Amino acid sequence: MRLKFTTLSILSFASLFAQNIQNNPGSNHGNRFEQLGTILPTPNTYRTASGAPGHSYWQNKADYEISAYLDEDKRNLKGSETITYYNNSPDDLDYIWLQLDENQQSTVKKADFPTSSTIPQSSTDQQLRPTEIPAKDNGYGVTLEKVTDKSGNPLPYVVNKTMMRIDLPTPLKKGDQLIFTVDWNYNIPNRIKMGGRGGYENFSEDGNDLFTMTQWYPRMCVYSDFHGWQNHQFTGRGEFALVFGNFKVSMNVPADHIVGGTGECKNYDQVLTSDQLTRYRKAENTNEPIEIVTLEEAKKAEKNHSKQRKTWTFEAKEVRDFAWTSSRKFIWDGMRVTIPENNNKVMAMSFYPKEAYGLYRKFSTKAVAHTIKTYSEFTIPYPYPVAQSVEAANGMEYPMICFNFGRTEKDGTYSEGTKNGMIGVVIHEVGHNFFPMIINSDERQWSWMDEGLNTFVEYLTEEKWDNKFPSKRGPAWTIVDYMKLPKNQLEPIMSNSENIIQFGPNAYSKPATGLNILRETIMGRELFDKAFKTYAKRWAFKHPEPADFFRTMEDASGEDLDWFWRGWFYGTDPVDIAIDKVTIAKPDLETLKKDSERKYSVEKPLQNNFEDISKIRNKEDKNITFYVDTDKEVQDFYYKYDRGQEKVDSTKEYTATSESSAPLDKNDKEKFKDITAYQIDFQNKGGLVMPIILEFTFEDGSIIQDRSSAQIWRLNEQKASKTYYFNKKIKSIQLDPMKETADIDTSNNFWSNDDTSIQTSSFQVFKNKQGETIRGSSNGTINPMQAAGKKK
Repeated sequence: MRLKFTTLSILSFASLFAQNIQNNPGSNHGNRFEQLGTILPTPNTYRTASGAPGHSYWQNKADYEISAYLDEDKRNLKGSETITYYNNSPDDLDYIWLQLDENQQSTVKKADFPTSSTIPQSSTDQQLRPTEIPAKDNGYGVTLEKVTDKSGNPLPYVVNKTMMRIDLPTPLKKGDQLIFTVDWNYNIPNRIKMGGRGGYENFSEDGNDLFTMTQWYPRMCVYSDFHGWQNHQFTGRGEFALVFGNFKVSMNVPADHIVGGTGECKNYDQVLTSDQLTRYRKAENTNEPIEIVTLEEAKKAEKNHSKQRKTWTFEAKEVRDFAWTSSRKFIWDGMRVTIPENNNKVMAMSFYPKEAYGLYRKFSTKAVAHTIKTYSEFTIPYPYPVAQSVEAANGMEYPMICFNFGRTEKDGTYSEGTKNGMIGVVIHEVGHNFFPMIINSDERQWSWMDEGLNTFVEYLTEEKWDNKFPSKRGPAWTIVDYMKLPKNQLEPIMSNSENIIQFGPNAYSKPATGLNILRETIMGRELFDKAFKTYAKRWAFKHPEPADFFRTMEDASGEDLDWFWRGWFYGTDPVDIAIDKVTIAKPDLETLKKDSERKYSVEKPLQNNFEDISKIRNKEDKNITFYVDTDKEVQDFYYKYDRGQEKVDSTKEYTATSESSAPLDKNDKEKFKDITAYQIDFQNKGGLVMPIILEFTFEDGSIIQDRSSAQIWRLNEQKASKTYYFNKKIKSIQLDPMKETADIDTSNNFWSNDDTSIQTSSFQVFKNKQGETIRGSSNGTINPMQAAGKKK
């Protein structure tokens, strides 16, 4: 779903804290770079430690046959559905759960998730009404007419707000299937006034409605290995957890309506005029959008409200949901697009009222085609036969169809912001075909797994649409204002959808930005793109969880990213790395390091200072023999020395001299004369570790960059230093010059040598006379064997 948001200034509310997953609290190391370990769920035969589905992975399935009747005058939808539910789990099921999402529109059936309220500074006439206690039924929500088994016998059920439990007469065994029927109806809400994803929009100027039918039928909940029944209530925010299956749907609507829906229409020859059918067949073989229903035909239909009816029939295979739209206002265009990776020939199409003609006719279908092609490059090849965009003054996604905004002014003009917003929302909502319609994450629990991942690939797609596209989410610098907020206004990305205050930045922007930082700054495009595609391939048409994503990204790239998941996904610390100090030093090429001299005596026997309990018990145990006591060949000088059988004067003092240096020759002095050393001290003020990216500008005008991985912080998470040696003088140092790390304070990211107080120190340079130190050598000292004059 596409959300517009601004960063709010929230004055006071209950403090929220990041998950405390420190390994070594109170220390300046051993926290941010430790493995996630038991924080992630334990791998099993369903989900492996590599992040891939296990050999015992399973998921249930639900097939739907639905008949719907749209009563335009009463704004009521009536339906009957037969569901075939397949229990592929290893468990016997005593009951099943369905979602009744339309109950969220009811004043008496909705989930009770209230929020605080205060007296407004102003109010509309619709908002101002007496408080009703208890609330009166507003007439919305699902009315269940009957629930029966395949023989027509009633099935007992219980409705709990937006959820319905059906109690089964006998348990549904592993490997069995259940066939049952639900008949229902509901009053369609005005989604412009009441909010929500589905409903109708009324165009008062021409007296027509545009219907978007979403969450419109009772839908099976997910039963999974990681959650059991996902029957969390629908509150309007956290979206959906759904089961894959096949759909056969017929929609009976006014005869002059045009219908678009999930999947392929199976009876265009019965519902389209001959001219429209001819245009559709032509559009199937063109790479430029063709109007199937023209602007003139749509304007004409607006004026004549037919009392006749038509039934449109659609089928869709292996989808998790079904949505549709119906209106006589629609212009409809389409073209064929071929996905290179699998040679899939897809019908890209758009439906829109005349109010959006100036934008949608030019951009929508081409943006649909561009999106499915680009997402196919970064994830998996688009597998479905259709991809559709519907202009409905909102943004919401469903398999093969999505609802977007983008209308012109009455004179046909539009602002650049409206154009870019419209293209962006089409890309975003069409992109949801991949996340979560195919890579089927649990939106009700983890909004970031669909919104965040999708927003990231949206950014990549916007970039490939136009390099000048003003993307608002994805680049690191765009998340800075959110990351600057006080900790009590933030929550980790790994938070339940319903508990997030700054929902847009948390679920969309921050995860998208994190993935972009991984791709551009931490992993590099080659490693990241392979790992990301691996995740998409592994979990296409399955139910992934966060650990599956985290583990796959590491498994396929060979990069240890636990530090990044800890900080960016489980924490709320921002990035604020500062250049704390720059120390400058020149080499002293003349002063020699003095030879060192030290006094020492011969080592005494190297025995433990304390006889531990194991040694005492081993010595007392008559059954134990010690090797050195039985093999005289290994009884050397030190065997006897340790036992007092060899005597050495340990009081005698010896002198050792170390000639450590020699003067530099003329060539070396010439080589080193222009070198300057720069020690740059960094401070981690924000807490979140990141790579250190530096840009050096030299006095001769040249510029170079250097990158140090985030692991530079692993032994001290608060301070780090990096020393460079250059043959030319630095004029300035810029930290994070391309704003890649979302640093919230760039005022401490710059250093210049213009400061007159800067002092230059020196360090000695000399030739090392000593050879390489060999492990175990005496380094010029006398050992006890030499002192005793013994050689064995």
